Amino acid sequence: MQNRNQRNRVDRGRRGLLKAAAACATTIITPPAFSTTSVPAREEHVRELAFYGLHTGESLRTSYWEEGHYIPEALDAVDYILRDHRSSEVKRIDLGLLDLLWAIQQRVDGRGTFHVISGYRSPSTNEALRATSGGIAKYSLHKVGKAIDIRLPGTPTQRLKQAAVALKRGGVGYYPESDFIHVDTGRVRYW
Repeated sequence: MQNRNQRNRVDRGRRGLLKAAAACATTIITPPAFSTTSVPAREEHVRELAFYGLHTGESLRTSYWEEGHYIPEALDAVDYILRDHRSSEVKRIDLGLLDLLWAIQQRVDGRGTFHVISGYRSPSTNEALRATSGGIAKYSLHKVGKAIDIRLPGTPTQRLKQAAVALKRGGVGYYPESDFIHVDTGRVRYW
């Protein structure tokens, strides 16, 4: 009788061990949840962007986000390169806009340098452009650091537009004749 009780205890111990091992195995082999931006897991620890200012000739490649935190010095550098090149005014660029650019980049190639046609625009610059050109919005999101006009050499502008539209994170304007797109973090809309 004692022998049988010992065997039952051993069997229960084995079953418990097997159940625990099965639970661990399930945890280990269960794939991680994917973000809605379809970003490769390797990129989740560092977000890097590169810019080339077409009007200033300045370049910047920086990691603006690491391990879940935005990097203040990198954000300052981004704000500077995306400043109003006409007035040299600097404005804090919306973090959502940077994350949108990073997500677009991940969808098209994962690297590359954004060529910037227009980042931040001061109210006076925006008004001057409105007076001399068509298609400049009076309440442009460029004036609040929430919009940018870009191209990505090596990536067709149509593909860049498709990537931005697929993300559904704001406005996307497509200007094939000038070879650039506009993206912003306003309401979702396309033109």
